[in-house]
Amino acid sequence: MSETPQIRILSGIQPSGIQHLGNYYGAMAQHIALQDQGQAFYFIADYHALTTVQDRGSLSQLVRDVALDYLALGLDPSKCLLYRQSDVPEVTELTWLLSTVTGMGLLERAHSYKDKTAKGIKSRAGLFFYPVLMAADILAYRSDVVPVGKDQVQHIEMTQDMVQAFHAAYDCEVFSRPEARLAGAGALVPGVDGQKMSKSYGNTIEIFAQGKALKKKVMSIVTDSLGVDDAKDPEACTIYQLYQLVADAQAAAEMAAQLKAGGYGYGDAKKALLAAITEAFAEARERRAVLAADQDMLEDILVAGAAKARREAQEVVGAAREAVGMASGPGLRPAP
Repeated sequence: MSETPQIRILSGIQPSGIQHLGNYYGAMAQHIALQDQGQAFYFIADYHALTTVQDRGSLSQLVRDVALDYLALGLDPSKCLLYRQSDVPEVTELTWLLSTVTGMGLLERAHSYKDKTAKGIKSRAGLFFYPVLMAADILAYRSDVVPVGKDQVQHIEMTQDMVQAFHAAYDCEVFSRPEARLAGAGALVPGVDGQKMSKSYGNTIEIFAQGKALKKKVMSIVTDSLGVDDAKDPEACTIYQLYQLVADAQAAAEMAAQLKAGGYGYGDAKKALLAAITEAFAEARERRAVLAADQDMLEDILVAGAAKARREAQEVVGAAREAVGMASGPGLRPAP
């Protein structure tokens, strides 16, 4: 009896800044859980990061930090692949092949591009072209499932459109059709200003922040003008929205009840949140310190992951090259 093929899962995270609670509850926690449910490919999106990080030293350190964060939080390289996006050059070739069948109108409708430029991020071709590179990231490994937050669902739909356009243009069936899988309740995590937590907006609480730095971030959370004695709506309170992610269900219910009853101020809620964050990541913080001391081990994991990922990507890109009328072999560099 033949074995049922494993579902193939892919996602990536940008090393464009220190990882924060939005990254963890919106993506990383789900990635770690999914490593036991299929064949998982997780890449550190350093090509994508170049739209915002343009400093050589900073980029290499941020890539290393993302890898350490994942491993400390529970990602197991014996169960999944963890690798740098830039270590799989076939992805950039596939990006160009996809771009030749992708309409400008499709890219112009991208919500993320509009949102980021509206927030003051410079309008550049790389940022505009982001969905095509993301599509190549997904399609290079014939991914079945892409875990994303609500704000990224449109990009999966755009990827599906690119698959259809390529197959129609060349009368072929090269790519698998990926489907989005929404993260859980934490998919849209609020930042200290109440908006979506994002490095781009400067409103984050870092996963491994501690001591005075963590306290400063938590105490800076924006609240309304209601006093200690006033009844408050937990669902409209950013502090509570974050607390219910890091604390257990009973503790979250108790905070909600206290806010509704009055006599419980935002200062009290912030202290409870500070303690909950410190406790929630205490063990991971210790693991990270141990892992950070072994640089060779970290590099070995990333190189091994990239070698396996390249073998998959070369097969797909080879099929795409043949579909458009190019030789499948000479244009592909051999994986190490």
